[in-house]
Amino acid sequence: MVTGGAGFIGSALVRHLLTETQHEVFNVDKLTYAGNLESLAPVAASPRYRFLQADICDRAAMDEALRDFQPDAVMHLAAESHVDRSIDGPSAFIQTNIVGTYSLLESVRAYWLGLDQERKAAFRFHHISTDEVYGDLHGADDLFTETTPYAPSSPYSASKAASDHLVRAWSRTYGLPVLLTNCSNNYGPYHFPEKLIPLMILNALDGKPLPVYGNGQQIRDWLFVEDHARALMEVVTRGKLGETYNIGGHNEQKNLDVVRAICALLEELAPEKPAGVARYEDLITYVQDRPGHDLRYAIDAGKIERELGWTPRETFETGLRKTVRWYLDNREWCRHVQDGSYQGERLGASA
Repeated sequence: MVTGGAGFIGSALVRHLLTETQHEVFNVDKLTYAGNLESLAPVAASPRYRFLQADICDRAAMDEALRDFQPDAVMHLAAESHVDRSIDGPSAFIQTNIVGTYSLLESVRAYWLGLDQERKAAFRFHHISTDEVYGDLHGADDLFTETTPYAPSSPYSASKAASDHLVRAWSRTYGLPVLLTNCSNNYGPYHFPEKLIPLMILNALDGKPLPVYGNGQQIRDWLFVEDHARALMEVVTRGKLGETYNIGGHNEQKNLDVVRAICALLEELAPEKPAGVARYEDLITYVQDRPGHDLRYAIDAGKIERELGWTPRETFETGLRKTVRWYLDNREWCRHVQDGSYQGERLGASA
């Protein structure tokens, strides 16, 4: 059972599960603005796939979903995840990320307690989180490890930190078999266009400004979303109960350099520019920095490599090229998100 499986990372995980494994998948998603069923079109017809539109805050709906599907593992990705939106309206982040995680934990605990001994021993609750719970790094060589103290900077990261603490508490207090992962910035196909990389690609193709916060020197570790989906499968199937695994791409990049790399790829792959644009890079515009903006994130992913043998397959260069090419080849998906028509799907969504 995957919560938030119509979101960016969740849909990549669902596609991976259905194309690369034999697992049955039950996708539970509220279908907020970030949930897009079109991202699941390649696998939606699979006989091993089911979908339910429901809110993780709805305890009765979660109880019924668990009873109905009888999962061996729950992978919890449902979350509000955009920092800017959390600054403008933190309430939804508190409700979904904290209250929703609490409600889901209680549903899962009741379900787990009702399993027979064999299934109870095999069950896993995998909570997927973010490196933003750690705050930011100041030393050029510092890295986040699984024991880095939490120091969240935004309402989003604070709400995710709270959800991490709840999951660990339900493990310690009630014995719930849990696993946690904290990942770096994801990118790749089907990414919602308000995020940095797809926003820059689509704005450039439309001849619109490419807004860069502050001086663009903020550093992020970039993880190709399909690499992340592989890592999540390694953790949920082979990870040690109660442990946390950091998942990173080994790809630290300054935001400004990311935007310039996108512009360079577009010069090669989409040389016919909008009217009045001589170079894509000329569209770069510096805007006021966001409040509390963390300067640098970087993950030490040594533990998951040592214990589970996972390393990313994509470099930033290969992953970014695949991403830019996907957006060029899937303009209809982008248009449906930009004009809001993708949201019409949810009207008929059901189990």
